[in-house]
Amino acid sequence: MTNDLERKMFEHKHKLVEGFTEKYGLDKLIYFEQFQYVNDAIKREKQLKNWNRQ
Repeated sequence: MTNDLERKMFEHKHKLVEGFTEKYGLDKLIYFEQFQYVNDAIKREKQLKNWNRQ
């Protein structure tokens, strides 16, 4: 989750953020959603993280 998608994409593209994206070499954004309220975004992110990756 972020309030600045361009900054977040730059950080991941240039591997400035340690963690999942760095570990797996991910650098492409394929999907995003926008929310008016932070709590809704957090709830959705948690929901997506529980999905099966297949």
